[in-house]
Amino acid sequence: MNTGKIYVEAIANEYSVKETSKVAALKKLDNKVKLLPNAITYVVGVVSTLALGVGMCLSMGVLGNGGTEFLVGSIALGVIGIVGTGINYPIYKKIMANRKERYANDIIWLAAEISEEK
Repeated sequence: MNTGKIYVEAIANEYSVKETSKVAALKKLDNKVKLLPNAITYVVGVVSTLALGVGMCLSMGVLGNGGTEFLVGSIALGVIGIVGTGINYPIYKKIMANRKERYANDIIWLAAEISEEK
């Protein structure tokens, strides 16, 4: 076994120009459709959950001095967190539907082209 030849071929393959296959292009389009809705959903979910948690901590006196001045603000912050977590999934569905509509023709065309080759 010539390990030097294998090593040289591995390095040459690393630097050679690679053609993208249609399947790879289809996966790339699919990821492009799903990336933005997932990112927005995660951000909205995390921020809403943190707002809800901080509001609960303020209202129970874990954070702050536990006075009544924190109570109104903490309840408002908690309600904002609840509303944010409640609308997170409908936001995801709406953005995903818009992205699917935008890229549907390209994905369907590419998928049909791939299936005709086989």
